[in-house]
Amino acid sequence: MHRYRISEIGQKVTAAGFHPLDVLLVGATGVGKSSTLNALFGEQKAKVGTGVDPETQLVESYMLNDVLRFWDSAGLGDGKEADRTHRQKLIDVLSKTYTHSDGQWGWIDLVFVILDGSSRDLGTAYDLLRDVILKMIDPDRVIVAINQADMAMKGRYWDRVLHQPLPNLQQFLDEKAESVQKRLLEATGLQISKPVYYSAYENYHLKEIMDAVINHIPVCRRKMHTL
Repeated sequence: MHRYRISEIGQKVTAAGFHPLDVLLVGATGVGKSSTLNALFGEQKAKVGTGVDPETQLVESYMLNDVLRFWDSAGLGDGKEADRTHRQKLIDVLSKTYTHSDGQWGWIDLVFVILDGSSRDLGTAYDLLRDVILKMIDPDRVIVAINQADMAMKGRYWDRVLHQPLPNLQQFLDEKAESVQKRLLEATGLQISKPVYYSAYENYHLKEIMDAVINHIPVCRRKMHTL
């Protein structure tokens, strides 16, 4: 990623008072969370934690130039019992707070949900968005993105030379993104930004993903209200 984009992220994060901005990654096993981070940041990100945080059960964390910290949650889709456990972990993580002199604040600032563009079954991810994520954090703090755009039609209509979709696939991806947005609006009454489709493997639409991250950086920390 170009250095000026990192500089832009740093300016927005610092202006909002984040030290750093904590982003929770959510997605099914094999959806491409690690490959997405590698494609976006490459060697500029550093793994800063491995193992399980005793409070949050998060698996790994990655830091980008002291301004962005990504937390990778365990993957979905590993069975009903594992999904129930994962759901409770998300509730715990999004409920976690820290106390500062000016009040109590949410530990997670932004949620980045990655969907599998090659899969027709997005039910578990939808359920988490509807029943957990969008109930616990404002929709303008939620990014939904669709990875593996190159495999959305089982590899058909993908230009292997130019590394981009042909018109048939592009229309399919546009409709899929609109469908995700509409389905969540109907289920929750909340409007998320239209999901960006991309391919970490093919380095396709990475600029658009980076734009989504920058555009969703909040202007202030996440205030938590105590009872």
